Amino acid sequence: MTNTNRLATLGALAAAAFMGFAGPAFAQDAKIDTGDTAWMLTSTAIVLMMTIPGVALFYAGMVRKKNVLATLMQSFAITALISVLWMVVGYSLAFGEGGAFIGDFSRVFLSGMTWDKPFTLGSGDGAVAFTIPEVVFVMFQMTFAIITPALICGAFADRFKFSALLWFIGLWSILVYAPIAHWVWHPNGWLFGLGALDFAGGTVVHINAGIAGLVAAIVIGKRKGYGTENFSPFNLVLAVIGASLLWVGWFGFNAGSAAAAGGRAGMAMLATQVATGAAALSWMFAEWATRGKPSVLGVISGAVAGLVAITPAAGFVTPGGSLVIGVVSGVVCFWASTSLKKALGYDDSLDVFGVHGVGGIVGALLTGVLAAGALSATEALPEGLTGLLEGNPGQLMIQVYATAATIIFSGVASLILLKIVDAIVGLRVSEEAERDGLDLSLHGESVQ
Repeated sequence: MTNTNRLATLGALAAAAFMGFAGPAFAQDAKIDTGDTAWMLTSTAIVLMMTIPGVALFYAGMVRKKNVLATLMQSFAITALISVLWMVVGYSLAFGEGGAFIGDFSRVFLSGMTWDKPFTLGSGDGAVAFTIPEVVFVMFQMTFAIITPALICGAFADRFKFSALLWFIGLWSILVYAPIAHWVWHPNGWLFGLGALDFAGGTVVHINAGIAGLVAAIVIGKRKGYGTENFSPFNLVLAVIGASLLWVGWFGFNAGSAAAAGGRAGMAMLATQVATGAAALSWMFAEWATRGKPSVLGVISGAVAGLVAITPAAGFVTPGGSLVIGVVSGVVCFWASTSLKKALGYDDSLDVFGVHGVGGIVGALLTGVLAAGALSATEALPEGLTGLLEGNPGQLMIQVYATAATIIFSGVASLILLKIVDAIVGLRVSEEAERDGLDLSLHGESVQ
């Protein structure tokens, strides 16, 4: 196999593995597999649960009492907004044929979608065949498009206008999320062709959201009283419930990304569990060592960091590799959410960058180190998708390219969109509204 052909095959297998196809590929006579379809329907439901109520409760429990309902509202409204936008144009731009950088408008309003037969993504030799109907794939991908912008909201909690939120998130989902999803997960995408490994969204979801959140936090400025007033979480019980729902729902996120009820889904589920437990412990012990006590907020933050970091690697690493990813991500994300945040002086309210941005970067890069060929070997590529430890240092560089591209595009595009929205409606609530709380000032309601 020539180097060119090997690289093309790597790209095909990388994205195919995300979408559940790493075996003898691209069969033209495939039929709907009811077991695979049932698993994907289940996974879709629990991934949606990650946003409502998972992210909603996780974030609401960490803000102050006067902003709890506004925080819940953000996740709920985003779920409704993206559901419509994905159907109208988002899916077409992400998974339409298009070119290397974005899809097209051929699937606007889900034109041509099928429900009674398996479908193929892409065309020609690089096409990826599925054993589930397209309608299920559309819905599964919609839940990813929903949770990604919902994650961003934690970075500017307590101070963002609701009208500005709808404008920014709507535009961001179309102009930032959809193109990056196309790069990584469509056979025509340039990162797909490069061979970038992202099993379930390390670049597309977490680095993307983390960088956008960091840019938004810097642009909008610090909360009034940040550093001098008490910003203790309103209700850590809600945050623990939210984090627990995220942990369970992540099995749909990662194991569901196998798009089939088989061994790859089982391995992704096991890797997810091991990494999450390891990250929760490593964050907890790091906090214990530096601050004298392990906190509830710390252990749930560590768990989420592990979930984030294992996302790009879940289908490509062994349990041993997932353990390494968990330990490293817990410690690094603790450092990013405390020391780095303090040193740089930005106010990322709920540590979206420290957990999702940094955790996604750690996971994406370690995927290039720890990917195991045995998990992705096929007749076309007997050696499988391997990382640095199995003798493929080139894969790490590919992961670096994918990570850097996501950071740059998401950062620049998010900045432009924030400036546009600021000019249209303004980004930040008034000082009086911020002092009174967003529940009353924006929604006329309060927690009793």
